[in-house]
Amino acid sequence: MRTDIDTSIFKSYDIRGIVPAQLNDDIAYAIGRAFVEVLDRKNICIGRDMRPSGEAFMAALSRGATDAGADVTQVGLISTDAIYFAVGHYGFDGGIMITASHNPAQYNGFKFCREEAIAISIETGLAEIRDKAIAGDFKPAAARKGTIKQQEILEGFADHCLSFIDDISAIKPFTIAIDAGNGMAGETVPRVFGRLPCKVIPMYFDLDGTFPNHPASPIEPENMVDLQKAVTEHGCDFGVAFDGDADRMFLVDEKAQLIGGDIVTALVGIDTIRLNPGAKILYNLICSRSVPEAIEKAGGIPVRSKVGHSFIKKTMRDEDIPFGGEHSGHFYFKRNWFADSGMIALMQCLNVFSRAPGKVSSVIAPIDKRARSGEVNSEVKDIPQTLQKLQDRFKDAKIDFLDGVTIQYDDWWMNVRPSNTEPLLRLNVEGDSKDLMERHRDEALAIIRG
Repeated sequence: MRTDIDTSIFKSYDIRGIVPAQLNDDIAYAIGRAFVEVLDRKNICIGRDMRPSGEAFMAALSRGATDAGADVTQVGLISTDAIYFAVGHYGFDGGIMITASHNPAQYNGFKFCREEAIAISIETGLAEIRDKAIAGDFKPAAARKGTIKQQEILEGFADHCLSFIDDISAIKPFTIAIDAGNGMAGETVPRVFGRLPCKVIPMYFDLDGTFPNHPASPIEPENMVDLQKAVTEHGCDFGVAFDGDADRMFLVDEKAQLIGGDIVTALVGIDTIRLNPGAKILYNLICSRSVPEAIEKAGGIPVRSKVGHSFIKKTMRDEDIPFGGEHSGHFYFKRNWFADSGMIALMQCLNVFSRAPGKVSSVIAPIDKRARSGEVNSEVKDIPQTLQKLQDRFKDAKIDFLDGVTIQYDDWWMNVRPSNTEPLLRLNVEGDSKDLMERHRDEALAIIRG
């Protein structure tokens, strides 16, 4: 039975599409069956976020998986980092999370992992799942149809997250505004913070996949405005925002100033080195130069990586690295099966802030001392030629090609990377001063945009 599927819903690391135009129950059934058959899974778990189509997709995926002979444990409404916990902790040989992360309300999608919470990408199984689902050439119904049961895992997940605080009694009684964005943090935050001495100012904790207040995408500054106001109005010690499926986490200080994901990487790296002296800490190459500086100052060894979780997780496993972070708010932990978790990163930030004598801004200031452009995207017809023009213009720089082109001087640097999916170049520039950053950002954009 061939299934009519729009192949564009298959991304590098997951599936995302508009419901029901691109993603419906029949397609979910085919994907669930293909997942089990292609990877020969026997015992999987499936969780979902709060999007309206999630319950029906849970049923459809489960039917597909059990028809292929796998036993399914439905773990209900959870965050994406909780599916990694469930697979790793309870010993499932696969997991599917029903979510479209920070995408708008009309979307839904699926994220996949195998045993030990190893993520599945287009290079490691997702392409074969796609081809099997489209062709519909499934094996005859298994002689033994799989079973379906339910299991609650969020209390165990909360225990796991809290284990990253080495002394709960040492955590200060912070007042923290937390913006769940009507996403899954509304479910996970109360379970974790109910055991901590902090006062939480809850924002948009009602689970609502239509996102009535603002998009659950805190990497966009406009979606942080409500949190910044709450921090100021309530005199909070700091503020926290999670994305829709609550695997990414972003901070603001007591002055309501945004703290970049790369600076959070430095904070968690410092805490990780405290607990693992001399440890390697991974950061991606578009993080601030302040990150490797902070790691070295704390006695750790910085390891520079390409952007993207497949590269990061592989490097961390290969080199036995306890923590890695990205500018985008993804933070990875060896003790979390090398998977990412915004909640665990927040627990380690509580360690750092509680041990510091001053306010959060005074902890950040010595680390966050450079000006960054953020990622600037440009449509480019001839990417190789444009990259060559940049190299020619800055030929006296130190240049490397770990991920796109990185051009480095003593007081500023830039990275230009092609998009994997679109005819775009992604520019990041950092300078020791705002003037340096802006001058070289504009100079690079003039070359990129012609």
